[in-house]
Amino acid sequence: MDIQVKRKWMILGIVLLLVVAIAAGTADLWKNGASQNRKSGYVAVIRIDGPIYGGPDTDSLLNGGSGVTSEELMRQFQEARKDPEAKAILVRINSPGGSTGATQEIAEEMDKIRSSGKPIIISMGDMCASAGYWLASKGNYIFATPATITGSIGVYMDYTNVEDLMNKLGIKNEKIKSGAHKDILSMYRSMTGEERDMVQSMVDDIYSQFVQTVADGRKMDESKVRSIADGRILTGKQAQDLGLVDAMGNYYDALSYAASSGGIQGDGENIPVKVYGSGVSLKGLLSGEVKNLSGLFARAAADSFKESLLESSVPSMK
Repeated sequence: MDIQVKRKWMILGIVLLLVVAIAAGTADLWKNGASQNRKSGYVAVIRIDGPIYGGPDTDSLLNGGSGVTSEELMRQFQEARKDPEAKAILVRINSPGGSTGATQEIAEEMDKIRSSGKPIIISMGDMCASAGYWLASKGNYIFATPATITGSIGVYMDYTNVEDLMNKLGIKNEKIKSGAHKDILSMYRSMTGEERDMVQSMVDDIYSQFVQTVADGRKMDESKVRSIADGRILTGKQAQDLGLVDAMGNYYDALSYAASSGGIQGDGENIPVKVYGSGVSLKGLLSGEVKNLSGLFARAAADSFKESLLESSVPSMK
Protein backbone atom coordinates (compact mmCIF):
# COMPACT_ATOMS: atom_id res chain seq x y z
CA MET A 1 0.00 0.00 0.00
CA ASP A 2 1.25 3.51 -0.82
CA ILE A 3 2.80 5.30 2.17
CA GLN A 4 0.61 8.40 1.67
CA VAL A 5 -2.53 6.27 1.69
CA LYS A 6 -1.40 4.53 4.87
CA ARG A 7 -0.78 7.88 6.49
CA LYS A 8 -4.27 9.09 5.59
CA TRP A 9 -5.87 5.96 7.06
CA MET A 10 -3.81 6.40 10.21
CA ILE A 11 -4.93 10.01 10.64
CA LEU A 12 -8.55 9.00 10.02
CA GLY A 13 -8.24 6.33 12.70
CA ILE A 14 -6.89 8.85 15.20
CA VAL A 15 -9.76 11.25 14.49
CA LEU A 16 -12.33 8.48 14.93
CA LEU A 17 -10.79 7.43 18.26
CA LEU A 18 -10.91 11.03 19.49
CA VAL A 19 -14.58 11.25 18.49
CA VAL A 20 -15.31 8.07 20.42
CA ALA A 21 -13.42 9.45 23.44
CA ILE A 22 -15.39 12.70 23.38
CA ALA A 23 -18.69 10.85 22.98
CA ALA A 24 -17.90 8.48 25.85
CA GLY A 25 -16.83 11.29 28.15
CA THR A 26 -19.84 13.43 27.30
CA ALA A 27 -22.23 10.53 27.85
CA ASP A 28 -20.69 9.79 31.23
CA LEU A 29 -20.84 13.42 32.29
CA TRP A 30 -24.48 13.55 31.23
CA LYS A 31 -25.28 10.40 33.17
CA ASN A 32 -23.55 11.61 36.31
CA GLY A 33 -25.10 15.05 35.95
CA ALA A 34 -28.54 13.48 35.71
CA SER A 35 -27.87 11.52 38.89
CA GLN A 36 -26.68 14.59 40.75
CA ASN A 37 -29.91 16.41 39.93
CA ARG A 38 -31.86 13.94 42.07
CA LYS A 39 -32.69 15.68 45.35
CA SER A 40 -32.99 12.53 47.47
CA GLY A 41 -29.37 11.51 46.97
CA TYR A 42 -28.06 8.34 45.39
CA VAL A 43 -26.00 5.23 45.90
CA ALA A 44 -22.41 5.62 44.72
CA VAL A 45 -21.37 2.44 42.88
CA ILE A 46 -17.68 1.56 42.70
CA ARG A 47 -16.51 -1.51 40.79
CA ILE A 48 -13.39 -3.56 41.47
CA ASP A 49 -12.90 -5.85 38.48
CA GLY A 50 -9.81 -8.01 38.02
CA PRO A 51 -6.48 -8.07 39.86
CA ILE A 52 -5.65 -5.20 42.20
CA TYR A 53 -2.24 -3.62 41.72
CA GLY A 54 -0.36 -0.42 42.43
CA GLY A 55 -0.18 2.17 39.68
CA PRO A 56 -1.45 5.48 38.36
CA ASP A 57 -5.02 6.38 37.59
CA THR A 58 -5.78 6.46 33.86
CA ASP A 59 -8.82 7.60 31.89
CA SER A 60 -7.69 6.08 28.62
CA LEU A 61 -10.07 4.00 26.52
CA LEU A 62 -7.06 2.50 24.77
CA ASN A 63 -5.54 1.16 27.97
CA GLY A 64 -7.06 -2.28 27.73
CA GLY A 65 -5.15 -3.96 30.53
CA SER A 66 -7.24 -5.98 32.95
CA GLY A 67 -7.44 -5.13 36.63
CA VAL A 68 -7.65 -1.94 38.66
CA THR A 69 -5.01 0.32 40.16
CA SER A 70 -4.83 1.64 43.70
CA GLU A 71 -4.73 5.27 42.56
CA GLU A 72 -7.81 4.80 40.39
CA LEU A 73 -9.82 3.29 43.25
CA MET A 74 -8.54 5.75 45.85
CA ARG A 75 -9.76 8.60 43.66
CA GLN A 76 -13.19 7.05 43.30
CA PHE A 77 -13.59 6.39 47.03
CA GLN A 78 -12.39 9.89 47.85
CA GLU A 79 -14.92 11.43 45.45
CA ALA A 80 -17.71 9.32 46.93
CA ARG A 81 -16.75 10.37 50.45
CA LYS A 82 -16.73 14.07 49.58
CA ASP A 83 -19.93 13.94 47.51
CA PRO A 84 -22.81 15.13 49.76
CA GLU A 85 -25.37 13.42 47.52
CA ALA A 86 -23.69 10.02 47.83
CA LYS A 87 -25.57 8.66 50.84
CA ALA A 88 -24.22 5.11 50.66
CA ILE A 89 -21.49 3.31 48.72
CA LEU A 90 -22.00 -0.02 46.98
CA VAL A 91 -18.74 -1.78 46.13
CA ARG A 92 -19.08 -4.49 43.50
CA ILE A 93 -16.06 -6.81 43.71
CA ASN A 94 -15.07 -9.42 41.14
CA SER A 95 -11.39 -9.96 41.85
CA PRO A 96 -9.01 -12.86 42.54
CA GLY A 97 -6.76 -10.65 44.69
CA GLY A 98 -3.65 -8.60 44.10
CA SER A 99 -0.90 -6.54 45.68
CA THR A 100 -0.98 -6.15 49.46
CA GLY A 101 0.41 -2.61 49.45
CA ALA A 102 -2.09 -1.42 46.85
CA THR A 103 -4.94 -3.09 48.74
CA GLN A 104 -3.99 -1.38 51.99
CA GLU A 105 -3.97 2.01 50.27
CA ILE A 106 -7.50 1.43 49.01
CA ALA A 107 -8.64 0.07 52.38
CA GLU A 108 -7.54 3.30 54.08
CA GLU A 109 -9.91 5.29 51.87
CA MET A 110 -12.73 2.88 52.73
CA ASP A 111 -11.99 3.43 56.43
CA LYS A 112 -12.33 7.18 55.90
CA ILE A 113 -15.74 6.67 54.31
CA ARG A 114 -16.97 4.57 57.23
CA SER A 115 -15.61 7.18 59.68
CA SER A 116 -17.62 9.83 57.83
CA GLY A 117 -20.81 7.92 58.63
CA LYS A 118 -21.57 6.66 55.13
CA PRO A 119 -22.34 2.92 54.95
CA ILE A 120 -20.36 0.68 52.61
CA ILE A 121 -22.19 -2.33 51.20
CA ILE A 122 -20.27 -5.09 49.43
CA SER A 123 -21.63 -7.12 46.51
CA MET A 124 -19.46 -10.09 45.56
CA GLY A 125 -19.48 -11.25 41.95
CA ASP A 126 -18.06 -14.52 40.60
CA MET A 127 -14.95 -14.18 42.75
CA CYS A 128 -13.92 -12.09 45.73
CA ALA A 129 -10.83 -13.77 47.10
CA SER A 130 -7.57 -12.93 48.85
CA ALA A 131 -6.99 -9.14 48.53
CA GLY A 132 -10.55 -8.90 47.17
CA TYR A 133 -11.84 -10.24 50.48
CA TRP A 134 -9.45 -7.94 52.38
CA LEU A 135 -11.38 -5.02 50.87
CA ALA A 136 -14.75 -6.74 51.31
CA SER A 137 -14.10 -7.05 55.05
CA LYS A 138 -14.05 -3.26 55.20
CA GLY A 139 -17.76 -3.12 54.34
CA ASN A 140 -20.63 -2.73 56.79
CA TYR A 141 -22.56 -5.56 55.16
CA ILE A 142 -21.53 -8.23 52.63
CA PHE A 143 -23.66 -9.95 50.00
CA ALA A 144 -22.55 -12.97 47.98
CA THR A 145 -24.19 -15.64 45.87
CA PRO A 146 -24.06 -19.25 47.13
CA ALA A 147 -21.51 -20.17 44.44
CA THR A 148 -19.30 -17.08 44.74
CA ILE A 149 -15.63 -18.04 45.19
CA THR A 150 -14.24 -16.18 48.18
CA GLY A 151 -11.93 -16.59 51.16
CA SER A 152 -8.29 -17.42 50.30
CA ILE A 153 -7.18 -15.48 53.36
CA GLY A 154 -3.42 -15.77 53.29
CA VAL A 155 -0.16 -14.47 51.86
CA TYR A 156 2.59 -16.01 49.77
CA MET A 157 5.79 -15.01 47.99
CA ASP A 158 7.09 -17.22 45.21
CA TYR A 159 10.34 -17.36 43.30
CA THR A 160 11.88 -19.67 40.71
CA ASN A 161 15.18 -21.48 41.17
CA VAL A 162 16.98 -22.56 37.99
CA GLU A 163 20.33 -23.24 39.60
CA ASP A 164 20.40 -26.97 38.73
CA LEU A 165 19.38 -26.27 35.12
CA MET A 166 22.11 -23.64 34.79
CA ASN A 167 24.69 -26.12 36.08
CA LYS A 168 23.61 -28.73 33.56
CA LEU A 169 23.94 -26.21 30.75
CA GLY A 170 27.30 -25.04 32.01
CA ILE A 171 26.07 -21.48 32.54
CA LYS A 172 27.22 -19.51 35.56
CA ASN A 173 25.57 -16.35 36.88
CA GLU A 174 27.86 -13.91 38.65
CA LYS A 175 27.08 -10.61 40.34
CA ILE A 176 28.68 -7.94 42.45
CA LYS A 177 26.41 -6.95 45.33
CA SER A 178 26.46 -4.46 48.17
CA GLY A 179 25.28 -6.90 50.82
CA ALA A 180 24.97 -10.60 51.48
CA HIS A 181 21.19 -10.59 51.05
CA LYS A 182 20.79 -8.18 48.14
CA ASP A 183 19.90 -11.07 45.78
CA ILE A 184 17.80 -12.90 48.33
CA LEU A 185 15.15 -13.95 45.77
CA SER A 186 17.54 -14.58 42.90
CA MET A 187 16.54 -17.43 40.62
CA TYR A 188 20.17 -18.41 40.20
CA ARG A 189 20.81 -19.68 43.71
CA SER A 190 19.02 -21.23 46.66
CA MET A 191 18.20 -19.17 49.71
CA THR A 192 20.18 -19.81 52.86
CA GLY A 193 18.37 -20.88 56.02
CA GLU A 194 18.78 -17.39 57.44
CA GLU A 195 17.29 -15.82 54.30
CA ARG A 196 14.35 -18.21 54.29
CA ASP A 197 13.60 -17.18 57.87
CA MET A 198 13.74 -13.51 56.81
CA VAL A 199 11.24 -13.99 54.00
CA GLN A 200 9.01 -16.15 56.18
CA SER A 201 8.91 -13.40 58.83
CA MET A 202 7.78 -10.91 56.17
CA VAL A 203 5.01 -13.24 55.01
CA ASP A 204 3.94 -13.87 58.62
CA ASP A 205 3.82 -10.13 59.33
CA ILE A 206 1.59 -9.38 56.33
CA TYR A 207 -0.53 -12.43 57.15
CA SER A 208 -1.10 -11.14 60.69
CA GLN A 209 -2.18 -7.77 59.25
CA PHE A 210 -4.64 -9.57 56.98
CA VAL A 211 -6.07 -11.64 59.84
CA GLN A 212 -6.41 -8.58 62.08
CA THR A 213 -8.16 -6.65 59.29
CA VAL A 214 -10.73 -9.42 58.85
CA ALA A 215 -11.18 -9.84 62.61
CA ASP A 216 -11.81 -6.10 63.06
CA GLY A 217 -14.07 -5.79 60.04
CA ARG A 218 -16.17 -8.87 60.80
CA LYS A 219 -16.05 -8.39 64.59
CA MET A 220 -14.66 -11.89 65.02
CA ASP A 221 -12.11 -13.31 67.43
CA GLU A 222 -8.66 -13.36 65.86
CA SER A 223 -8.26 -17.02 66.79
CA LYS A 224 -11.42 -17.91 64.86
CA VAL A 225 -10.19 -16.04 61.80
CA ARG A 226 -6.84 -17.81 61.98
CA SER A 227 -8.57 -21.19 62.11
CA ILE A 228 -10.01 -20.59 58.63
CA ALA A 229 -7.29 -18.28 57.27
CA ASP A 230 -5.11 -21.05 55.88
CA GLY A 231 -5.49 -20.01 52.25
CA ARG A 232 -8.57 -22.17 51.62
CA ILE A 233 -11.14 -20.95 49.13
CA LEU A 234 -14.82 -21.01 50.06
CA THR A 235 -18.18 -20.78 48.39
CA GLY A 236 -20.36 -17.84 49.30
CA LYS A 237 -22.61 -20.14 51.34
CA GLN A 238 -19.67 -21.64 53.25
CA ALA A 239 -18.34 -18.13 53.92
CA GLN A 240 -21.73 -17.11 55.31
CA ASP A 241 -21.79 -20.13 57.63
CA LEU A 242 -18.34 -19.13 58.91
CA GLY A 243 -19.30 -15.48 59.46
CA LEU A 244 -17.33 -14.01 56.56
CA VAL A 245 -20.46 -13.03 54.59
CA ASP A 246 -23.73 -11.58 55.90
CA ALA A 247 -26.35 -12.56 53.33
CA MET A 248 -27.03 -14.32 50.06
CA GLY A 249 -28.09 -11.98 47.27
CA ASN A 250 -27.16 -10.54 43.89
CA TYR A 251 -26.15 -7.03 42.84
CA TYR A 252 -29.69 -5.67 43.01
CA ASP A 253 -30.29 -7.11 46.46
CA ALA A 254 -27.13 -5.34 47.62
CA LEU A 255 -28.22 -2.14 45.86
CA SER A 256 -31.60 -2.16 47.63
CA TYR A 257 -29.88 -2.72 50.97
CA ALA A 258 -27.42 0.12 50.27
CA ALA A 259 -30.28 2.49 49.43
CA SER A 260 -32.11 1.56 52.63
CA SER A 261 -28.92 1.99 54.68
CA GLY A 262 -28.41 5.46 53.23
CA GLY A 263 -32.02 6.55 53.67
CA ILE A 264 -32.47 6.85 49.90
CA GLN A 265 -35.95 6.87 48.44
CA GLY A 266 -36.49 4.37 45.66
CA ASP A 267 -37.91 0.96 45.02
CA GLY A 268 -36.56 -1.98 43.07
CA GLU A 269 -34.99 -0.86 39.80
CA ASN A 270 -35.71 2.84 40.41
CA ILE A 271 -32.97 3.41 42.97
CA PRO A 272 -30.86 6.43 41.94
CA VAL A 273 -27.19 5.59 41.46
CA LYS A 274 -24.00 7.25 40.39
CA VAL A 275 -21.50 4.82 38.90
CA TYR A 276 -17.90 5.81 39.41
CA GLY A 277 -15.31 4.70 36.90
CA SER A 278 -12.36 5.70 34.77
CA GLY A 279 -14.56 7.71 32.42
CA VAL A 280 -15.91 10.30 34.86
CA SER A 281 -13.51 13.01 33.76
CA LEU A 282 -13.78 14.22 30.19
CA LYS A 283 -10.58 16.20 30.58
CA GLY A 284 -8.77 13.17 31.96
CA LEU A 285 -10.26 10.95 29.31
CA LEU A 286 -9.05 13.14 26.47
CA SER A 287 -5.68 13.56 28.15
CA GLY A 288 -5.30 9.81 28.37
CA GLU A 289 -6.32 9.30 24.76
CA VAL A 290 -3.94 11.99 23.49
CA LYS A 291 -1.08 10.35 25.40
CA ASN A 292 -1.87 6.91 23.99
CA LEU A 293 -2.55 8.17 20.49
CA SER A 294 0.73 10.07 20.42
CA GLY A 295 2.48 6.80 21.21
CA LEU A 296 0.55 4.98 18.50
CA PHE A 297 1.29 7.74 15.99
CA ALA A 298 5.02 7.67 16.81
CA ARG A 299 5.17 3.89 16.38
CA ALA A 300 3.19 4.05 13.14
CA ALA A 301 5.41 6.80 11.79
CA ALA A 302 8.52 4.80 12.66
CA ASP A 303 7.10 1.71 10.96
CA SER A 304 6.17 3.76 7.93
CA PHE A 305 9.67 5.26 7.72
CA LYS A 306 11.26 1.83 8.10
CA GLU A 307 9.05 0.41 5.36
CA SER A 308 9.89 3.27 3.01
CA LEU A 309 13.60 2.53 3.46
CA LEU A 310 13.05 -1.14 2.77
CA GLU A 311 10.99 -0.43 -0.32
CA SER A 312 13.68 1.86 -1.73
CA SER A 313 16.47 -0.64 -1.20
CA VAL A 314 14.78 -3.92 -2.15
CA PRO A 315 14.15 -4.71 -5.84
CA SER A 316 10.48 -4.96 -6.70
CA MET A 317 8.36 -5.99 -9.68
CA LYS A 318 5.41 -3.79 -10.67
